[in-house]
Amino acid sequence: MDDLNRQLLVVDDDPVFSATLLRSLARQGIPAQQASNHEEALRLASRCAFSDVVLDLNLGDHSGLHLIGPLRQMLPSARLLILTGYASIATTVQAIKLGADNYLAKPTTTSAILNALAGSGQATTDSPALSDTPMSVPRLEWEHIQRVLAEHQGNVSATARALNMHRRTLQRKLAKRPVSR
Repeated sequence: MDDLNRQLLVVDDDPVFSATLLRSLARQGIPAQQASNHEEALRLASRCAFSDVVLDLNLGDHSGLHLIGPLRQMLPSARLLILTGYASIATTVQAIKLGADNYLAKPTTTSAILNALAGSGQATTDSPALSDTPMSVPRLEWEHIQRVLAEHQGNVSATARALNMHRRTLQRKLAKRPVSR
């Protein structure tokens, strides 16, 4: 899609990240609007035919994964990109299965976001990928936690019970950045 017909929706609860991205997009002549939660995102999507959606995976107490379906129904031709600072194979697979077009790990650049939305370049190279080197034990633990969390629709208490782990311990592990491979 050419930049003249482009209209982006940025759904992210981080006001600094959102403001920076919107300014960068405006400098490139790409109009964008920002929503900081599920309700705002759905309200804006019902009012405007966005060509692209940049959706953060963690929106406060909610998962951005739950917005993929409704946004896909409201904006069927829009390119949908998931952004997250907590990338995992499980959430990548789940996001794509739910209808996301691409998945990109934070931190990232505006050009990487635009390339991912355009479908050009290898936007997911920053995301976890299969490789010949085995993952470290802490990374395997992170991936397993993310898979179980996804199975329980982001419910931390249910995930903690399934992992036979105290809820606060799980919350501490989730608050940390994922360990490297």
